[in-house]
Amino acid sequence: MTTTMTRLDDTRPFIPLRIAILTMSDTRTAADDKSGDTLSALATEAGHTITARALLKDDAEAIRAQVSAWIADPAIDVVLTTGGTGFTGRDVTPEAVKPLFEKEIDGFSALFHQISFQSVCTSTIQSRACGGIAHGTLIFCLPGSTGACKDAWNGILRWQLDNRHRPCNFVEIMPRFEEHRPKS
Repeated sequence: MTTTMTRLDDTRPFIPLRIAILTMSDTRTAADDKSGDTLSALATEAGHTITARALLKDDAEAIRAQVSAWIADPAIDVVLTTGGTGFTGRDVTPEAVKPLFEKEIDGFSALFHQISFQSVCTSTIQSRACGGIAHGTLIFCLPGSTGACKDAWNGILRWQLDNRHRPCNFVEIMPRFEEHRPKS
């Protein structure tokens, strides 16, 4: 994405979001979680707060439980996952997370593949990156490579998670995600 396609309104104060990062891997540990580290660094550099971080094996029940807990936590605005979006038998992130979505963000996957194509050409078809909204929380499931995490952040999330981005962004409409629920 070129800078001519993005526009920030610097007259507006930045609103930092509270982000949780979940890495799925059967081989990584917290000490060598490069994709989780990459997302954490990019989000922090942009001015957001990393509220929670975890690393799990590729287990659908454990992934769904962790993402569900973060969705229920009012101190978390966004969940970013990395890993488990491919096609091997152990790649189960979309199966674990998509049932939680109240609304799927179809454009995220489409735009991610467009951006990813510029980096990895047709290999982008091997990713099932996806995004959605559940109980007012934004959720984005990214591939496990650091390159894919950078593509998703720099090409999409950096802008859509910044309230100053024009012509529109997710931050502005987040308060309205829950307007269909009765007030308690």
